Amino acid sequence: MKILKLQLYTANIKEQLHFYRDKLNLKIIDYTEDYFEVETGFSKLSFQQKENATPYHIAFHIPDNQHNEALTWIKERIPVLEGNGQEIVDFLAWSAKSLYFYDEDKNIIEFISRESFTKPESALFSEKSILGVSEIGLATENIQEKFEFLKSNVQLEKYDGDFKRFCAIGDDEGLFITINQKLKDWFPTDDKAYKSEFEIEFTYKESKHSLVFKNDKLSFQQ
Repeated sequence: MKILKLQLYTANIKEQLHFYRDKLNLKIIDYTEDYFEVETGFSKLSFQQKENATPYHIAFHIPDNQHNEALTWIKERIPVLEGNGQEIVDFLAWSAKSLYFYDEDKNIIEFISRESFTKPESALFSEKSILGVSEIGLATENIQEKFEFLKSNVQLEKYDGDFKRFCAIGDDEGLFITINQKLKDWFPTDDKAYKSEFEIEFTYKESKHSLVFKNDKLSFQQ
C-alpha cells in the first residue's frame, strides 16, 4: 500500500506552514491562505484550514538504519517525544525503529526506519531522506468494520493486532493504524485519540484508491 497523497485538517494553518516549511525544510508545492501541500518523497501531504480540527498520528518512512542520524537531525530542530523512556523505540516484531515528535497541532509525527525497506542514498540525514508517508492513524469505535471495508473493497490485509484495541491494516509500505478510541490512546504520549477526518490516495496491487474518513466512516471519494 503506497500512500500517494494524504490530506489533513488544521486550525493553525500559518503555524503548520511555518513548521513544515521552515523547521522540516520540506518543499511547498501548493499554497493558499487556507491550504498548503508539501512534498515528502513519493507522498504529498496537505493541510486544509478547518475550525476545531483535532490531532492526528502520522508516520513517515526514513531509510533503513538511519534512525540515529534522523534523531540527531530532529533534535537540532524540535524536542523528541520519548516512548517507554527511550528516544528511539525498537519494534522487534516489525523489524523497525521509530522516533516521535509533535508538529504545531500536537499531531504525533513518527519517523520509522524499517529493515530492508530502502537503503540510504547518503550517510547524512536531511529532509530529502524522508521517503514518503508510511502510516495514518484512524481512531474509531469499530475496528472490525474498518477492516472489513478495506478488506472487501481494497483487498488490504491485517498486518498486526486484533479487532478490539489495535489493528494495523496494510503492509510494510503503508498502513492504516486503527485503534479503538474508547480503549486505547496514541503511543508514545497517551494523547487522546480523536476520530480526525482525512482524505487519502494510495495504490495497492496496481490499483489506485481514493478514500475519505469522516464521521467514523470510511467511504470512496466522490
